[in-house]
Amino acid sequence: MLEHGGNLRDAAERFGRPEADWLDLSTGINPVFYPIPATAPNAWHRLPQPDRALVEAAQTYYGAPRMMPVAGTQAAIQALPRLRDQASVIISAPSYAEHAHRWRQAGHVVREVDYDRLAVHIAEADVVVVVNPNNPTGAMIAPDTLLGWAEQLAARGGWLVVDEAFGDTAPEMSVARWTDRPGLIVLRSVGKFFGLAGLRLGFVAADQKLLNQLAEWIGPWSVSGPAQQIGTAALSDFTWQRETHARLLRDGERLRGLLSAYAIASSGTALFQWWPEKHAEAFAHHMAERGIWVRLFVHQARGIRLGLPGNEAGWQRLAASLDDWKREI
Repeated sequence: MLEHGGNLRDAAERFGRPEADWLDLSTGINPVFYPIPATAPNAWHRLPQPDRALVEAAQTYYGAPRMMPVAGTQAAIQALPRLRDQASVIISAPSYAEHAHRWRQAGHVVREVDYDRLAVHIAEADVVVVVNPNNPTGAMIAPDTLLGWAEQLAARGGWLVVDEAFGDTAPEMSVARWTDRPGLIVLRSVGKFFGLAGLRLGFVAADQKLLNQLAEWIGPWSVSGPAQQIGTAALSDFTWQRETHARLLRDGERLRGLLSAYAIASSGTALFQWWPEKHAEAFAHHMAERGIWVRLFVHQARGIRLGLPGNEAGWQRLAASLDDWKREI
């Protein structure tokens, strides 16, 4: 199993600091989560039947013609490689490592290609997987470019899979609205923008034939009743969405500016910042000693990703630790 952010229990055990004493910046998840409404009592009692209200709320929010709920986009990332015979797969790099891992695990021939060189290799692939905005770098590819790639791939029976898990704060970059076209598959996550990673709710937008195949593979009852009810409420709460979108844009710029003040040139989204760090392991250890858990990357690209603090005390704690780091190096 691959290592991911959010493994705070491991950090607590390793550094001997209780979980409650940590500032967890390792995930890029909105630290101010959607206020959970009360769920109907039968949500816990009955098997979770498909909820049309959830699908309609998702289609409206994401602007997609068809959507299928899944137990987090991870469920789709694991299932999609099982729906194809052995294929030549190109995956943007560096990016969310589960994509390459799961396609390889299913027996496909996988190459990880630098994000800015993907266009050169489209003709060589049966499947192309792009994380847009990219995790961890925040790089983005314009919708017109992605749609052109999707058309090329579809002409020979291929797929373009676009992981838009961090796309909520850049809706103009989404290609979800065009997923009625064959071969274009978009993944969306409720966990990041809404701060509800524990809900395990995501969506796949694609043409109906592919969604039927995916549903057959995943099987029944994959999304819990409480997750369906909470997800419907969150996706329908336009006031909370507008206020949160504005706050995250402000906080994302604040984080970029804070890092810049310490001569760290970062890139990212409204939810996280990333930079290539020569002393990445030392930086992560420095922060951990001060109870701040960051995301360390050492395989695809050596660097650091930071999520947003959830309150002013967290911002001040981060600034003080950056100040200490600057003095040490």
